[in-house]
Amino acid sequence: MFTACLSSEEMGLPMSRQPPIAANIGAYRKKRQKWTPFIIGGLAILLVVIGVIILVVGFSGGGGFTLFSTQTPTPTITPSPTNTPIPTHTPTITPTPTDTPTATPSIPYNYTVVEGDSLIKIAKDHGLDDNGYLVILLLNPQINPNTQIIYPGQTILLPPPGMQLPTATPLPSNAPPGTKINYFVLPGDSLGSIANKMNSTIEDIVKNNKDLLKDGDKTVIHPGWTLVVRINLVTPQPTATPAVTQTPTATKTP
Repeated sequence: MFTACLSSEEMGLPMSRQPPIAANIGAYRKKRQKWTPFIIGGLAILLVVIGVIILVVGFSGGGGFTLFSTQTPTPTITPSPTNTPIPTHTPTITPTPTDTPTATPSIPYNYTVVEGDSLIKIAKDHGLDDNGYLVILLLNPQINPNTQIIYPGQTILLPPPGMQLPTATPLPSNAPPGTKINYFVLPGDSLGSIANKMNSTIEDIVKNNKDLLKDGDKTVIHPGWTLVVRINLVTPQPTATPAVTQTPTATKTP
């Protein structure tokens, strides 16, 4: 038959009447229950302190212990300075340009007209004399000598420097009266001088050149013009030879 063992407290006995062994065990249990929370709290604080120390040491890398791996720096090799020789100043010799003479043309040559050109300007720019533009007109019959208009891009012939202006238009020999010729006006010409040389008249020259001689016989003609002249309309008048007047020689009266 089972008999339950009860402590003195469960049996309602006062402590003074409890057995000595049971009293010691109860006292021990009460002390353990009183200090257990303090012990657990102290251990927890100790663990936290140890963890903080480990983290600090790990991040700072002290004592040869690192919590995280770090890159090992590559040593930089500082090159030793070398003595660089100072370059000596070498004088630069500038070659003197050699003037290449421009070949002087000896025969007429082509020239392309540019913007702003005129026959007189072209003659001056190419070293021709004062009558150079007249020679240009003679070499280029496609240019109207009366207007002397040229156009940019047009190709014309230019005379070489020193090319002389041709002589005056000659009077054709044995030409019947009224024969028409083209007369090239030269410096110094006038309607009267042309009429005298061609055995014509001023009135007839004006009649055959109405488009050019708009002011009639008062029109100022210019070198380079081409006039239509009918020759041998009049009989040339012989040039009168002035009579030689003899100067009487004074005689000495004895």
